[in-house]
Amino acid sequence: MNKQYPSAAAALEGVVRDGMTLAVGGFGLCGIPEALIDALRATGCKDLTVISNNAGVDGFGLGVLLESRQVRKMIASYVGENKEFERQFLAGELELEFTPQGSLAEKLRAGGAGIPAFYTKTGYGTLVAEGKEVREFDGEPHIMERCLRADLSLVKAWKADRAGNLVFRKTARNFNPMCATASKMCIAEVEQLVDIGELDPDMIHTPGIYVKRLVHNPSPEKRIEKRTTRES
Repeated sequence: MNKQYPSAAAALEGVVRDGMTLAVGGFGLCGIPEALIDALRATGCKDLTVISNNAGVDGFGLGVLLESRQVRKMIASYVGENKEFERQFLAGELELEFTPQGSLAEKLRAGGAGIPAFYTKTGYGTLVAEGKEVREFDGEPHIMERCLRADLSLVKAWKADRAGNLVFRKTARNFNPMCATASKMCIAEVEQLVDIGELDPDMIHTPGIYVKRLVHNPSPEKRIEKRTTRES
C-alpha cells in the first residue's frame, strides 16, 4: 500500500471544504506542516475552525491562513507572536476558544482514544471553567473538559514509510501524534520517505492505520523562532 501523493495540493484535493474543523500539529515554529498549510491556503477554503497549540507567526505556518482570512475560529493555547491574530481578535473578527496547554493536549488525546470527556483541576476558578460541569474528587474541585475531534488532521513527521507509519523527531513530537489520531482523516507531511519494512517497529510513534495520505517534503523551512546571541 502506497499512501504517497505527488504534492500537498493533490493530497488535499477532494478533502477540504468550507466550514470544516482541522487539527494541526506543531509547537511554536517546530513541527509545522508548512507545505500542507500553504496548499490549504491556495484552495481558498474559508470559515475554518483550527485546533492547534498556537497560530504560527505573521507570514508563516497558520499565520498565512489568518492573513487570507480563512480562519473563523481558533482553539489554541498560546496566541502570542502573531500581530495579525491579535488584530483580528481585538477587532472581533476572530473567535477564540482559549485552552490551557495540557488540557488541549489531553482533549486531543481523548478524542483520538474515543474518550468523550475527562475531569481536571486545571482552570478551576478561572474564565476557563465558565459554563463547565464541576465535580469534587478527593476533596478538590475539578472541571469537566470535552474531547476534541476534527474533520481533518494535518501533521508533520520526520520519517515515514509508504504505509503511513510515522516517526517524529525531538521537539517536533509535540502535538503532532495527538492531532494525527483526533480526526476522521489524517494527512502527514514528511521529510524522509522510506519503503515499507525499513522502519524499526519499536520506533514508530503513530501507526499507519491513522494516516490516509502522505506528502514528501524533503527540504522544509526550519525557522528559529527567536535567535539570541551574545555580543562579540
